[in-house]
Amino acid sequence: MTVIETRPTAPVQVVGADVATAVAAAEQMLVALGVDTHVEHLRRTAERLVLSYGEMLTPTPFEATDFLNEAKHQGFVIVQDVAFAAICAHHLLPFVGSATVGYLPGARLLGLSKLARLVEHTTRGVQVQENVTQQIADGLQRVVPDHGGIGVFVEAEHLCMTLRGAKARGASTVTSTWRGALERDATLRSEFLSVAGLRSRP
Repeated sequence: MTVIETRPTAPVQVVGADVATAVAAAEQMLVALGVDTHVEHLRRTAERLVLSYGEMLTPTPFEATDFLNEAKHQGFVIVQDVAFAAICAHHLLPFVGSATVGYLPGARLLGLSKLARLVEHTTRGVQVQENVTQQIADGLQRVVPDHGGIGVFVEAEHLCMTLRGAKARGASTVTSTWRGALERDATLRSEFLSVAGLRSRP
């Protein structure tokens, strides 16, 4: 019988998490998989694993800041290539990519940084790319309810597919969703893709 010694863990801000129990469980998993956790450079691996997942699974705070569209801007507002990393709900491996998010404003404009923060907020936790795409659009729709249309385009590499299983090196997954006028109007969607520099992509 293997005796597993647990060590004090560094404090981590993970709401609702029992870090000590998670570290003990992670150590048991590593030992069961044949990892010698008594080797010097592996002694804190279970702790680092838990703290890493704790960080990636904890949603970042998000608060929308909007302001009056004084100039009555009617064109697209798009933030391109917002980098993110999420955890696959099926294998707990990362999928890493970027999101392009935009909308046609109405009476109010959303602070530009909030589009990037919405992506960061949405991609935390165990996720599926298709859900991430819809949730980003849902979140944007809530904070700019008078929009003239919303577009979200997500492209990511899933390590569960490129490092194991199919081992499809270099493969990326593309998902998109449209709301409002962009959902109804193919010409408007084409304009969005062109403005965002996505026309040549799938």
